[in-house]
Amino acid sequence: MGSIWELDFYSRPILDEKQKKVWEVLICESPLNTRKDVNSLFRYTKYCPSTEVNSVWLRTAIEEAIAKSGEAPIKIRFFRRQMNNMITKACTDAGIPALPSRRALVLNQWIEQRMAEVYPLETGYQGGTNPSVRLDAPLPQRLPDVLEGQQWGFVTLKAGDFADMPDWDIGFGEGFPLDLLQLSPETLIPGVLLFSPRALPIAAWMSGLELAWLRFDNSPQGAGLVLETGASESWILANLRTPKIQMEGKNFETAKEQARGVHFIGIQSDPNSESFAGFWLLCEVNLP
Repeated sequence: MGSIWELDFYSRPILDEKQKKVWEVLICESPLNTRKDVNSLFRYTKYCPSTEVNSVWLRTAIEEAIAKSGEAPIKIRFFRRQMNNMITKACTDAGIPALPSRRALVLNQWIEQRMAEVYPLETGYQGGTNPSVRLDAPLPQRLPDVLEGQQWGFVTLKAGDFADMPDWDIGFGEGFPLDLLQLSPETLIPGVLLFSPRALPIAAWMSGLELAWLRFDNSPQGAGLVLETGASESWILANLRTPKIQMEGKNFETAKEQARGVHFIGIQSDPNSESFAGFWLLCEVNLP
């Protein structure tokens, strides 16, 4: 399997000599398993004048990144929905599929680091926030009928257990090194396991969703476990109807916060199976 990249193309809190916002492209590699050396991840950055913000400039930057890397990625993830058309066209013109995705842990950390340590040193830096344009998210969807009525349960693993994840028998899935979050091996990582005789088709379906994170939703319409995918889509994974299971949902959310947002979802044919049809290590992040 080839590499996957994460990309952001947006204005930064810096003004040029004409008092126009400076734009920047950030491209970094997505770590795909728990053993990936975080210091070896590919990164590329380049400032863009406000007068040249278009898909042609971005495509050229992507091609420069490919030349620097020595290998083109199999796909590029991006999370800013308001940049969808420009980023998609630039990637398509460069011959690479573009996927809206909130699975952008490394990119998000990099943006936070540059906001704190890089941009303030630039001439023309403007203090304060550099807000993104917030777009409304659609309401959670019902799962396809093939996924409804499956058994499931909350579980926990220690962070240290994921060191061996690349050796697990997993059909579909993705991980990332927990070194990114600097979690101790004893940190409890909460998760959800789904059980179904149709485990493999379910995992295959989920693998096409760009899984972002799971969250407990205690809305007026009813408590539930929601799976966030893509740039803005979400799915009702389970309805939590009893006080006992609702408390488990709240405990899941608390444990997730204590693990710096890290959690997981696994799919097995039955509780006694030693293999996973699907397994994803996830992390909820506060994207800009």
